[in-house]
Amino acid sequence: MNILDVVECVEGNLLTSTQNTDREILYGYSCDLLSHVMANARSNCVWVTVQTHLNIVAVASLLDISCIVVPESIEVEETTLQKAEEEKISIIASKLTAFEICGRLYDMGVKPCK
Repeated sequence: MNILDVVECVEGNLLTSTQNTDREILYGYSCDLLSHVMANARSNCVWVTVQTHLNIVAVASLLDISCIVVPESIEVEETTLQKAEEEKISIIASKLTAFEICGRLYDMGVKPCK
């Protein structure tokens, strides 16, 4: 699975450019507490969060997370999108709930981070 597959799976919209969309997704993680994400997420991961501030890009970059999915059509801050472009982190918006997104990704074979 790659980032474009995630976009399709979660009925999402890619909010960042299409560069790096062939990046592989092996794992998934869902959490809104950044310190918990830093302790438990991993590289080649899709991260589902309602957070939209600049620090999500820093955490994703630090852990080499492939992409971030923001549920429920929550608006992502412009500064976050700009920084994500710089760091080549894809951000996807979905109208689905975080629960629905995680279920769909799991059904597509994305494994939980452990």
